[in-house]
Amino acid sequence: MAEEKNVKKEQQKKDRGRWFREMRSELKKVVWPTPEKVAKNTGTVILYSALIGACIWIFDGVAALFIKTLFELFA
Repeated sequence: MAEEKNVKKEQQKKDRGRWFREMRSELKKVVWPTPEKVAKNTGTVILYSALIGACIWIFDGVAALFIKTLFELFA
């Protein structure tokens, strides 16, 4: 039984080492973006987030005004 545990631990160590080797190999294949591309994409995300936030803010204001008007009409 003790031998089985030792064999199992050795196999886990081999599997872990293989996993790290494969991960390192895959990371070498990644084409990392340039700092300029990262800055451009970050700006795009911030711009679109602000635009969508503004649209939600406007829609919320119009919906609140509409509901308030309905309550005033029927109350």
